[in-house]
Amino acid sequence: MERLDKILSSQGICTRKEARKLAADKKITVNGITVRKTDIKIDPENDIIEVGGKRVEYKKYVYIMMNKPKGVLSASNDRNAPTVIDLLNDDYKRNGLFPAGRLDRDTTGLLIITDDGDFAHRFLSPKNHVPKLYKATLDKPITDSDKQILEQGMTLRDGTKYSPAKVKTTNGCIVEIEISEGKFHQVKNMFAFVGKTVENLERLRIGGLFLDKKLSHGECRYLNNSEITAIFNSDNY
Repeated sequence: MERLDKILSSQGICTRKEARKLAADKKITVNGITVRKTDIKIDPENDIIEVGGKRVEYKKYVYIMMNKPKGVLSASNDRNAPTVIDLLNDDYKRNGLFPAGRLDRDTTGLLIITDDGDFAHRFLSPKNHVPKLYKATLDKPITDSDKQILEQGMTLRDGTKYSPAKVKTTNGCIVEIEISEGKFHQVKNMFAFVGKTVENLERLRIGGLFLDKKLSHGECRYLNNSEITAIFNSDNY
C-alpha cells in the first residue's frame, strides 16, 4: 500500500502539491469514488486510479531503450549540458529515472534508462559478465597483430587491465568489438594501445539486446519483458 500522492508523483502524473489541488477540485477517483485527500493509502497494482477521467496505467519500474545521440551526457541531470533524461518527452518522464551505465558524450547507440536500481546493478556488475558490442570507426585500418593483442587483453602503463575482447573487422577501419567490462573510455583506450584513434563509436548490443534500428538518434521506446530477459540470456550473445 502506498500514498496516493506518492503514486501519482512516481508515475510522472503530477507533483504531490499538484495532486492535492486535483483532489480538492474533484479530479481524482479511486475505484470510481472521488477522493478529496491524497494521503490515503491504496494498492496501485489493483486499485483503479483516474485523474481527470483518464486512467493511470501504473508501472512499478520502467525500462527504456534510447538511441543516444552525440553531445549528450549519460546522466540524470547536469547544470551545464543536456542529458539523456532531458531528451525524454512527457510520456516517458517520471521520478527516479537514470541511465543504467554510461556512454561517453560523443558515443552513440544503445542506452538503457530505468528507475530499477537492482536491475541496473545486475547487468552492470562485472561478476555477471554481460557483454557489450560496439562498432568503432578508426583513423587507420586494424592489422592482424592489433587484433591478436586486443583479443589477448592488455595492461596499460598506468596499471589498468582490460580483459580479452572479441574483434570482428567489417572493413579495414570499421571494427566490431565486444567487451565484458565497462571501464572508463575502455574501447578508446584499447584501440589507442595498438596505435589507433577511434573517430566514431556506437554501441550496438548489451547482452542479447540489440539496438532497435528503427530508432533515430535521440528517440526511445519501452522495452518489453522478453527484451529485458534477453539482456541476461547468454544464448543470444
